[in-house]
Amino acid sequence: MTDGRSPAPLLTDLTSAQVTDAVRGRTVVWPVGAIEQHGPHLPLSVDLILAEGFAEGIARELDAFVLPAQAVGARSLPQSGGGLHFPGTVYVAGDTLVRFLRETLSALAALPMGRLVVVNGHYENEPFLFEALDQVREQGLFDGAEVFAFSWWSLVRDTWAATEIPAFPGWHAEHAGVTETSLMLHLRPDLVTDERPDHDDPPRAGIYLHPVDVGQTTHRGVLSSTSGSSAGLGERLLRHVVDEATALVRDGSGLLFAQSRPDRRPNRSPGRRPDRASDRRPDPRPDRSADRSADRSPDRAPEPGGAGPGADLRAPDHRPDAQRRTAVHAEGNQQ
Repeated sequence: MTDGRSPAPLLTDLTSAQVTDAVRGRTVVWPVGAIEQHGPHLPLSVDLILAEGFAEGIARELDAFVLPAQAVGARSLPQSGGGLHFPGTVYVAGDTLVRFLRETLSALAALPMGRLVVVNGHYENEPFLFEALDQVREQGLFDGAEVFAFSWWSLVRDTWAATEIPAFPGWHAEHAGVTETSLMLHLRPDLVTDERPDHDDPPRAGIYLHPVDVGQTTHRGVLSSTSGSSAGLGERLLRHVVDEATALVRDGSGLLFAQSRPDRRPNRSPGRRPDRASDRRPDPRPDRSADRSADRSPDRAPEPGGAGPGADLRAPDHRPDAQRRTAVHAEGNQQ
């Protein structure tokens, strides 16, 4: 964001001796993008630059560390990214991406951060990112930390899009269209050419075609219209997404922690907006763990010989075996 403010601190600028204490309880933001064709007017780095731009804005608001962006993502698909018919896209297969993201997230989880925020900028990355996150969660590596992961467009409210982009084609088709062009005009106008190609017949969402006619599904790699794009629209969109992301993280809606941690409760002091996970106040509720342990303990001391509650407390029978069997048989006949 070009507002003259100092950039968010980079996690990679810390030394190994500093990093553990520096990130303890803090928020870390990781942008994940891609290298993908974006028509004749935008650079291959759009998804990378936008993920970095949103991550930077979010990290500033949350007083967080930011990681360098992941540049290589999932393959471009014809119905959402123009496909591989246009040169310049660099990608890895889905299983490779899941494995890479899982191992990277596992390494990050070793840091004592309080919160991880992952900002995705490439449409095709999302299912693989979520799969990797869930695999790490299943391993228990995120226990004790909050995780927020989203594609930036998922935070754009429908009312905002309806007001600002009247002819909105859907996010799957907003590839190299008015929103990405506007964001790039705001963030990196030096990388945007003067061409403004339009595609009047955007592809429908969720439909895979083979063999695909890219002359019908795109216009030179553009899936929708660039008309109406401007730096002003890009600035408003960036601010809107950063505000939505910041509110999402601060409010913690949907988190179990929202019910169990004092700074996540609806009745917290008016105006309190904790920026750091380390701002959490100690839970004022008394520790009932000792009481629960007592509840599970025997309510009377074990009997001599180690017999506890529920054990047969009758005196031991020291009679010879033959007499004992005869007595048992007699008791059965009486019943």
